[in-house]
Amino acid sequence: MQTRSAWTLFFSLPIFAWAMYDFANTIFSSNIVTVFYPFYLKETLGKSEELNQIASTFITYSNALSSFFLVLLSPLFGVWIDRTGKKKAYLVPFTLVAIVATLLMGASAIWHTDQQWMGLNTSILGVIFFFMIAKFFYNSSLIFYDSMISDLGSEREIPIISGVGVAVGYVGTLVGLVVFPLINGNHYENTFIPSALMFLLFSLPIMFLYKEKPSKPVSEKKSLLSGYREIWATFKEARKYQAAFLFMIAYFFFNDAIATAIAVMAIYANTVMGFTTGQFILLYLVSTVSSIIGSFLFGYVTRSVGPKRAVTIVAFVLIVAIAIAALATSQSLFWAAGSLYGVSMGAMWVTSRTLIVQLTPVEKRGQFFGLFAFSGKVSSIVGPALYGSITLVLASTGNFASRVALGSLLVLVVIGLIVHMRVPQKLHSST
Repeated sequence: MQTRSAWTLFFSLPIFAWAMYDFANTIFSSNIVTVFYPFYLKETLGKSEELNQIASTFITYSNALSSFFLVLLSPLFGVWIDRTGKKKAYLVPFTLVAIVATLLMGASAIWHTDQQWMGLNTSILGVIFFFMIAKFFYNSSLIFYDSMISDLGSEREIPIISGVGVAVGYVGTLVGLVVFPLINGNHYENTFIPSALMFLLFSLPIMFLYKEKPSKPVSEKKSLLSGYREIWATFKEARKYQAAFLFMIAYFFFNDAIATAIAVMAIYANTVMGFTTGQFILLYLVSTVSSIIGSFLFGYVTRSVGPKRAVTIVAFVLIVAIAIAALATSQSLFWAAGSLYGVSMGAMWVTSRTLIVQLTPVEKRGQFFGLFAFSGKVSSIVGPALYGSITLVLASTGNFASRVALGSLLVLVVIGLIVHMRVPQKLHSST
């Protein structure tokens, strides 16, 4: 069967609708998670070098707590997919809750009150609370979204489809940053509600144009607890699929570094490297363009050298990027680090999704995606918690604390690479 070109694939209605959801959710990820939520907390909490480190701790801990609840519930999601055959039916309501929670972040931020709880203004606590809800439902929706890719094309087309989706997503980042003028005097909270509305607008294609394949009716109804038992059984069974199991461990460490860097890059650039908000937005745009290039490029690299080797290449790029960022003494070096990080971030998602599809059996793919999400989300607790704990303990040292915290991510990527090198080249095997 002839492989369709990237443009032909994109203009296929199901793939267009699927890719536009990457466009939509990346607006949330970039505007809220990466840029304006961290800047909002830094502006409201950070009044000195030491308090900047405390702001970093709040940012990372809120990300970690959101991921903690995702870890508790994500094992069910893959089982739901396999049990019902449905993905869109779950993706849509999860997306809508994420959008509403983001709207409530904006409402809380503009609520002026003198009330305090645990030493923090109630308005700020509301923003943190609704951020955790929004991020939980956003991350949950991605489990269903990612598993849709196997329905969209042949095994040879999947790397290109994955690359198209990620690249379109990063174009969404560029569009999302049109809210930048709204900050008007460091009022970063002004961006929350417009970002939520754009998330909704660009999610409409998958809600109304994507037609899910008919699913087979489920004859046997099981309790929710049985879902955890099935996931535990899948986890034990995963040892029979040695390649997938090893990559799940490696992905844990890769995602650890990537998820943490996404959460802290804005405040790190601002407090440690002296970037203004405008300079960081420009840096972020350059990193986004690098991500677009990386995601498209590594779609073809993956098809050429195979997903395992492609992941290895991306890991080396990530190591170089983090090392430069942690040691950078000039903004020009940090620009280089940001560009390399952008390439590795876009490419890691393309190559990892493709490798997961290659290493897992078709009939258990939903459960394996659930397991990989579980692995990724546990790492999304560990990485930010590690970073936030270092900045909290070393807060009195000022910006040195952030450099040490960022350098700790380098160790995680190296561990992941060592494990990844042990992943067999063969496809999944149950023998």
